[in-house]
Amino acid sequence: MKKPQASRRKFIKETVTSAAGLLALSALPGKTAIAHDPVTTRRKEEMADGTPRLRFSVIGINHDHIHSQVGATIRGGGQFVSFYAKEPDLAAAFAKRYPDVKQAGSEQEILEDKNVQLVLSAAIPVERAPLGIRVMQHGKDYMADKPGITTLAQLAEVRRVQKATKRIYSIMYSERFENKATVRAGELVKAGAIGKVLQTTGLGPHRLNNVSGGVRPPWFYDHKYFGGIICDIASHQFDQFLFFTGSTEASVVASQIGNVHHPQYPLFEDFGDVMLRGNGGMGYIRVDWFTPNGLSTWGDGRLTIIGTDGFIEIRKNCDVGRSKSGNHLFLTDQKETTYFDCNNDPLPYGTLLVDDVLNRTETAMTQHHCFLATELALLAQQNAQRINLKK
Repeated sequence: MKKPQASRRKFIKETVTSAAGLLALSALPGKTAIAHDPVTTRRKEEMADGTPRLRFSVIGINHDHIHSQVGATIRGGGQFVSFYAKEPDLAAAFAKRYPDVKQAGSEQEILEDKNVQLVLSAAIPVERAPLGIRVMQHGKDYMADKPGITTLAQLAEVRRVQKATKRIYSIMYSERFENKATVRAGELVKAGAIGKVLQTTGLGPHRLNNVSGGVRPPWFYDHKYFGGIICDIASHQFDQFLFFTGSTEASVVASQIGNVHHPQYPLFEDFGDVMLRGNGGMGYIRVDWFTPNGLSTWGDGRLTIIGTDGFIEIRKNCDVGRSKSGNHLFLTDQKETTYFDCNNDPLPYGTLLVDDVLNRTETAMTQHHCFLATELALLAQQNAQRINLKK
């Protein structure tokens, strides 16, 4: 057996038996890996008395992703000190959820607060980049919900201001940063568990109707506000393509978009797909708004990573017909298939981003990667062929 293969097998064995040595056979072929050692530890800056590592604020709460953004930053040692929302109804509900956080009277109040080091936003997508520019110009770092930028003109200005200010402009690609199985896949790929990565296939189906009875706001159905389906929900898959293939350069081979089933929303798009080629591998992306109400979650998100010596499949939110929980990872190499239950794995993005704010480093995500993922999404959106089904 060749040494590289032996090293991969050794890593997988150590990974699946870590923490409590819990390795068990499942009904699936191969083995089941359950326990996993945390990949991060408490930082030295986190004092025993709970002193926060930094203070952060929120401006713009138009999408519920803001709660995972806040949660990640708190896990990283941040203290949530203030928020501002221009919509009274949204602000009231947010204040009820975070009763100990000050409600600022204006955006400017937060921008001029010298004690605030990081600003988070899940504002209406088209408003996120202009806000991020103002945040950086006030000497603060910024974390936007995806899509963090909705036009190529916005991207050019964000790049210019970021270069001038040297501040961090981070976009929370939550389907990687907030999905434990995807984080685990990153560790496995880095260790060479499937050899050299050749291609990723990322599927991002979403549910259009809110089965709990909520109503989506009008901006949701107008692409000028959300940037288009590829710009918006496919941004996750561009991030994962770059990350897992290790590509630092890439181009869009082909893309298409359409509104094939919702004529009542003429400015909406409900389907899109993309082919990509990078200097580290290839990629395919498909996103849509066709998750049926019978599914237990908003979307059966999946990621397949093909390598020279195996493949990884991630079932992010559920395992259809088997489990309503998420974070399922299947690894097949030259010898066997191993199943990883990743529900107890850590999510290091918040900790790493706080590290970067404090240390002026790029451990959570490089700025080049962040902007390249966005640029590819915007180019694919801009140049997409329009789908017109006749039957």
